[in-house]
Formats: sequence, C-alpha cells, structure tokens
Amino acid sequence: MAEHPSAHPAEGEGQTAAPAYNSSETTVHYGPDFVAQLAAMEAGVSVEEQEAIAALPSGSALLIVRRGPNTGARFLLDADVTIAGRHPDADIFLDDVTVSRKHAEFRREGTSFTVRDLGSLNGLFFNGERADGPMALVDGSEVQVGKFRLTFYASRADRRPVA
Repeated sequence: MAEHPSAHPAEGEGQTAAPAYNSSETTVHYGPDFVAQLAAMEAGVSVEEQEAIAALPSGSALLIVRRGPNTGARFLLDADVTIAGRHPDADIFLDDVTVSRKHAEFRREGTSFTVRDLGSLNGLFFNGERADGPMALVDGSEVQVGKFRLTFYASRADRRPVA
C-alpha cells in the first residue's frame, strides 16, 4: 500500500518544536488548606459550608446537621460551654422527642472541644459508638443527639501545621 505524499510533511514544514521539559515547572505543591478542601469535598461538605468553616474565628467551631429534622442547619460553637437539647432555652435547640431537654454539653478549652452526655434518656453517640465520658472532637467527628447527626469542624485558624 502506497503512502499519500501529504501524509508526511517535508522536514521543517508544519512542525512545531516540542517544549523543553523542566521538572521544576511541573511540580506542584499543595498546602494543608488545599488538602483540607479535598477532604471536605469527599466528606460531602458543600462549597458554601467550606466557606463558612474557613471564616470561623480562632477558638470557635461549627456543627452541621447531616441527618435529622434540621438537615443542613449550622450551629456555632463559640462559648466555653454550649448545651444542646430540646429545652427552648438550650444553646442548640433540637426539637424532637428523641432529644432530652438537656442532652449534651460541648465544652471549649482553649482551641480544643469535647462533647459529653448530660444523662440523656437515649444517650450520646460519638462516631457511631455510645459515648460514656467526654469525647475529644476533631474535624469530621460525628455526634448523634437523638435523631440528629451533627458533624464537627474546627476553625482553620487553629489548625496545627502538618509536619
């Protein structure tokens, strides 16, 4: 089978030089903020929620309802003690019969947070397991109060650098 003469251009005709390969121009370094954004996207955190988390001041955190009657609701943790329950005066009001009047306590110590059950009837669950004492909260921790599943996110200003 004969080749068509136009299938191969003459030397120098219609050809462009390939760019020189420089490994320093193709290496990309991603910082901890980018890594956190990727992890958040994988965990189902919307762009709007990522922006709310990024805007948190130092010493604060955010709880986002992932399941339950108020799915998508956000609660700011910015006090030393925050009570969640069915009582109308609770700091985090969770209106459902599966929630005790004073169900759980979120406590801030410096830039760290813990959660503990306040003797509720249905108990408190931390990452799917019943919590028997104070539990340390880290990004992505899931706290279940009655039917409500809340995910915890700390202020990005308080994140420790990755070694």
